[in-house]
Amino acid sequence: MKKITLDIMIKGSAADIWKVISDIDGSVNVISGIEKVEVLERPESGLTGLKWRETRTMFGQSATEVMWITDSQENKGYSTRAESHGAIYTTRFDIREDDGVCLLTMTFGAELVKFSTRIVTLLTGWIFASATRKALMEDLEDIKKAVEAG
Repeated sequence: MKKITLDIMIKGSAADIWKVISDIDGSVNVISGIEKVEVLERPESGLTGLKWRETRTMFGQSATEVMWITDSQENKGYSTRAESHGAIYTTRFDIREDDGVCLLTMTFGAELVKFSTRIVTLLTGWIFASATRKALMEDLEDIKKAVEAG
């Protein structure tokens, strides 16, 4: 599995960050790359099991994926999963707080499960990796702005 890990320092508490990153419904108002969010399944309590359809701009085009939260710990982080185009995509957010400043880490992974997807990735993967890294960093910057703006 290929992984990209990025960090950003945010002035605020773990609870402040959690409030922003766990508000999947409101993410369309925080993350500039997200065009639309439609919640498909909501758990009775907590975040684990939340499932939604997200439309965002990637590589200059709109793309829609169904995603769900596979694991969550309030004020600490959560993991998501999506399956599309011959790959399994995972994202993990981790929050570490130290004296009023937090480090938010995002780890994105892609496991290629179809042979044809592996071939295309061998030929063009470096282009997508660079664009993905840039898009993920923009997401983190948007989250930081939202948290620090209060």
